[in-house]
Amino acid sequence: MSKDDGSNELPDETTSSPYEEAMSALSSLITTRTRAEKSNSGDRFDLLYDYVTILELEEPISKLKVIHVAGTKGKGSTCVFAESILRNCGFSTGLFTSPHLMDVRERFRVNGTDICEDKFLAYFWWCYDTLKEKVTDDIPMPTYFRFLALLAFKIFSAEKVDVAIMEVGLGGKYDATNVVKAPVVCGISSLGYDHMEILGNTLGQIADEKSGIFKEGIPAFTVPQPEEAMCVNLQLASPLDPHLLNGSRLGLNGEHQLVNAGLAVALCSSWLQRTGHVDIPCHISVSSLTEQFIKGLTSASFQGRAQIVADQYIVAEGYENLMFYLDGAHSPESMEVCAKWFSQAIKEDGQQVASIDNGVSSSMSLELASGFRHSTQILLFNCMSVRDPQLLLPRLMQTCASYGVHFKQALFVPNVSVYNKVSSKVSEQLDNQVDLSWQLTLQKVWESLVKGEKGERAKGADISPEETKEEMEKGIITGTNSMVFPTLPLAIKWLRDHALQNHSVKVQVLVTGSLHLIGDVLRLIRK
Repeated sequence: MSKDDGSNELPDETTSSPYEEAMSALSSLITTRTRAEKSNSGDRFDLLYDYVTILELEEPISKLKVIHVAGTKGKGSTCVFAESILRNCGFSTGLFTSPHLMDVRERFRVNGTDICEDKFLAYFWWCYDTLKEKVTDDIPMPTYFRFLALLAFKIFSAEKVDVAIMEVGLGGKYDATNVVKAPVVCGISSLGYDHMEILGNTLGQIADEKSGIFKEGIPAFTVPQPEEAMCVNLQLASPLDPHLLNGSRLGLNGEHQLVNAGLAVALCSSWLQRTGHVDIPCHISVSSLTEQFIKGLTSASFQGRAQIVADQYIVAEGYENLMFYLDGAHSPESMEVCAKWFSQAIKEDGQQVASIDNGVSSSMSLELASGFRHSTQILLFNCMSVRDPQLLLPRLMQTCASYGVHFKQALFVPNVSVYNKVSSKVSEQLDNQVDLSWQLTLQKVWESLVKGEKGERAKGADISPEETKEEMEKGIITGTNSMVFPTLPLAIKWLRDHALQNHSVKVQVLVTGSLHLIGDVLRLIRK
């Protein structure tokens, strides 16, 4: 923590702020080992109860009125909708989600706002120091996510929130949030194939892990699932009928959010009924929504999920032709949903009269469909090496192509964020010695897909020989339809230069594949 020696000298540039000192301490809890490794004794589930006891959280957790949500896709959005609904109903709310994009405090929302830095530091150091004093060889310090979940319980109980909405981090049965013994209501969002090395190789096995959050006598809801993934004793929440919003739109973009909104409505209705606030049945058959529910659904916000942001550097230069479309999709199913959202969004951006919901002929060119004579689409992509790009990139490309959207270029970059360090800052260091083997693998997959795409589209890239030489000197590796950059800031600079050199061209950049990448991009384009 920070220290004051009474001197009047200004700190040197290397002095860490109290917040960065906390981030350094938090980073010390990160491990490369996973739950799937038998050697990872520090991640035994039973240790969580020891931590809860050390932090004297048994009674505070038991008093929290929790909505607990697991799932593969949409669990975070469901939690955001639920929090917004209940806040607009007049309740004080706590919301725990993961991962964060730019600042770890995003994981802890109190009454719709990230917890302030002063309170975060007070709660953080109390938990960290208390645990540090009591750890032993048998009870080591909790791992990164477990500490954050414990911190969330401390924050929400100390802040005396009326409702705590807790998003499961991974799986459910052995997740750190599952120390809650009696939630008010549970939910499972859409299931899919992700983290299979830990959760299992079939939807049935994955569903079994997720359903580990269910408690006897506690109502549980889910959305329409494949039959293999349907658990017993679940109540089905239907997708929200958009007509119930009285002409307004959901606060989170994309048709898929109607599924998440429907689940949130069911969870909130059940929570209100079970906590004695309204007399409505738990079986949700919604024919109308109250004003508070509508306001909650339409005002909800969640960074990095179907989010559109203008590049502030280009705006400051007096132009508005560089737009970023950000979505943290990282599974095959979510990649398809992301591609559909992007394709529809850029066409809606181009013309108000386009009837996107009725579909647009795939043979129609983007320029004609959107109303722009000059627009270009660029993909900015990275994903974790445990993902299979042969599953992700084809779904993305094929879905976009079905809407007449074809990328002029694909840019592959390493993340700025690193797995073993938590920070609120973005590094501008341009390290050309970074290992790009994974990005080259992604590029190879993309180039193969483009060559196989009907019509042999996008053969030429707008790069002159002189530019290619300059880029090679910077460590940029250029393919026929793609580029690999050694750093994200270099890729952003390339996009900005491209936009400034072509004022009449609207550059629409889809950023996807990794929520960590989304956070890194947001840090850079909002400067």
